[in-house]
Amino acid sequence: MKKVKITVSGLVQGVGFRYFCYKKALDFGVKGYVKNLHNEKVELEVEGDDGIVNDYIKEIEIGPVYAEVNAINVLELEYKGEYNSFSIF
Repeated sequence: MKKVKITVSGLVQGVGFRYFCYKKALDFGVKGYVKNLHNEKVELEVEGDDGIVNDYIKEIEIGPVYAEVNAINVLELEYKGEYNSFSIF
């Protein structure tokens, strides 16, 4: 199992990016959250099976049609199994 914190920069606010992350989380079965940051970036924490989390990250790198992902930073954290669902904040 794996837990990561992802920070995404680019045109990722006001373009449906958080909903895209939420929908993909449901599709992949990962748990955690997505939220906008004050610096126009988006932050995610995601938990799940190693391979599934890696595949989820690949989808986030692409983003929805109106988004423009310029950079993605992935920080691996200690897996704790603390999330029961995926939330949008």
